[in-house]
Amino acid sequence: MSTSQFSYSSARLRRVEYLQFGVFSPDEVRQMSVTKQIKVNDRIIPDGITRPETFINGQPVIGGIGDPRMGTCDFRARCKTCDCTYSGSGAKVNDCPGHFGHIELARPMFHVGFIKICKQILSCICFHCSKVLVDERDHRFRAAMRQKNGQRRLKMVYEICKNKGMCEYGDESNMEKVQEGWNLGLQGGITNEQAPKDVGHGGCGGRLPKYRQVGISLQVEFPETMEDIPGSGDKKQNLPADKVLSIFKNITDADCIALGFNPRWARPDWLILTLIPVPPPHVRPSVAIDGAARGEDDLTHNLASIVKANLALLNCVKKGEPSHIISQFEQLLQFNLSTFVNNEQPGLPQAQQKSGKPLKTMRQRLRGKEGRIRGNLMGKRVDFSARTVITADPNLAIDQVGVPRSIAMNLTVPERVTPFNMVLMHQLISRGPLEHPGAKYIIREDGNRIDLRYIKSKSELALKCGWIVERHLRDDDYVLFNRQPSLHKMSIMAHRVKVLDWSTFRLNISVTTPYNADFDGDEMNLHVPQSMTARAEAQELMSVHKNIITPQRNAPVMGIVQDSLLGVQKFTKRNIFVEKDLVMNMLMWVYTWDGKVPTPAILLPDKSQAGQYRPIWTGKQIMSTILPNINFIGYCSTHESDQNKKDCDLPFRRKMSPRDTHVIIQNGELLAGIIDKKTIGPGAGGRSHNT
Repeated sequence: MSTSQFSYSSARLRRVEYLQFGVFSPDEVRQMSVTKQIKVNDRIIPDGITRPETFINGQPVIGGIGDPRMGTCDFRARCKTCDCTYSGSGAKVNDCPGHFGHIELARPMFHVGFIKICKQILSCICFHCSKVLVDERDHRFRAAMRQKNGQRRLKMVYEICKNKGMCEYGDESNMEKVQEGWNLGLQGGITNEQAPKDVGHGGCGGRLPKYRQVGISLQVEFPETMEDIPGSGDKKQNLPADKVLSIFKNITDADCIALGFNPRWARPDWLILTLIPVPPPHVRPSVAIDGAARGEDDLTHNLASIVKANLALLNCVKKGEPSHIISQFEQLLQFNLSTFVNNEQPGLPQAQQKSGKPLKTMRQRLRGKEGRIRGNLMGKRVDFSARTVITADPNLAIDQVGVPRSIAMNLTVPERVTPFNMVLMHQLISRGPLEHPGAKYIIREDGNRIDLRYIKSKSELALKCGWIVERHLRDDDYVLFNRQPSLHKMSIMAHRVKVLDWSTFRLNISVTTPYNADFDGDEMNLHVPQSMTARAEAQELMSVHKNIITPQRNAPVMGIVQDSLLGVQKFTKRNIFVEKDLVMNMLMWVYTWDGKVPTPAILLPDKSQAGQYRPIWTGKQIMSTILPNINFIGYCSTHESDQNKKDCDLPFRRKMSPRDTHVIIQNGELLAGIIDKKTIGPGAGGRSHNT
């Protein structure tokens, strides 16, 4: 339990209205980065990370992947940016949160997560003038503009534009001018001087190529009628990322909106990588091995490969190497960038360690049951919890849970020492951690913890008011009980503890319905609240008694089930009579019984003794002893509707039923009717719902 205190802030609290996702622009990445150009020992360290080394002689390299300005994973070191330390847990206020760096790429590269979207955008805009291929004259485009969801809008525009063969210039009256001007401009387009102004669509009239994604690259196929083909002149050629970037940069803000983008939060040219953010060492901590050597994280190995390939490509460009050599290093850099995001791409080899084990990169850390989302954020491992198999115990109340004694002696509840509980706390401490109910720890006012396992004379310990005693879990403590999957609010409720022997959680059968639990090996989780606020919320908001009615359909979510339900149904039949000895036995089990035996329904002549009578009671009379003082009128499951009765107008039909299916409870006494699932089961209109 964290004891950190945050400093007071006079900032006005605002209500969070919505959450906006976006893509970092290159300028935002540079502003966020801490690896900016600095001067160290008369040597200028360039902007970004330019060295693949992490440590040299045990010291982090400035400008390297383990740059100390991004933070540190060493408990003895301090961050060069915020001058904070590292505790490993992040619980302290002065912990360094870590800071991002960045790597400036020698050439623009595709982002493997956005390459499919880049292909869709290219199919929607002109290859030459970057204008969207349709406008408001098309009714389908107008329908797409009414779509508020950006992804759906892009998909609708893509379906309209994917079969376009040229960038329309204007109306049909201008098509002859377009045909004449196809071969006048570079790459098959029309120059601005020859184009009429503000007519029709307003495009350049150029022929459009077809695009195809091949692995982590894009291929472009130019039409046969196109004379001036850019690049190598081939009809089919690879489309480099720098060409795509130049096309995307010419897209106007209005066209960005038409393509489903919000220019404030994301633009198409931001989907092309010109630099990459480098996560801080907290995300990829290194481990010291045998003092000098260090074991680096998989992300660090991948980042080192990116820096090496980037430096090699930069040197090739500076030296003026042939284009095929530069292309090979571009492919290597593109491969390392792709595996940094996703190392499980079909048709692409995996980046591996020296041992041959595939690297665990960004996507593998986020996705799946063991990933960051499901494994660390939605499904944390917590303290003060227990898990074991559940078994049935009909002797427990519905708001009780049977806890094994071994678990009760291991889990603790912090209780502050006051003058009112001083004697009780002394008794718990004297028993120690090995006898239940006892205590395990004492926490002083200064935060020091006393472990009672190592204190021999526990009875001589002097307690002070304000100290905290971490005592064993005991009867009637409130705990949270949960069964996964937690699909609705009633999947976790507060129960009162009943410490029992053996090694399983015990549960009343009636409360299994909201948990969707059965006793064929199911396991459930128990959590112990650690503060007075949490205990009060558990008792007042999450108690079983206060969650019987589900807000989903305003009906009881739990009731009598299985053997108990069958017994009640048989017990309340009209022809069931109970002898005196059995009546006395059953009444002794009713903890709310006031000691008064109801008047017998019948005095039956005793055949063995002339003139003697033996009293017998009906099942309805015995059932009335456990009913609260309520009034209820209902029907059992076998009741016929009034529509099927010819004599339903008779007054006695509305009160009595020949088959005893009309349930009448008056002042807590069952007068008529059979109690079954419709009356006391989990469903709307029953006794528990009306009560």
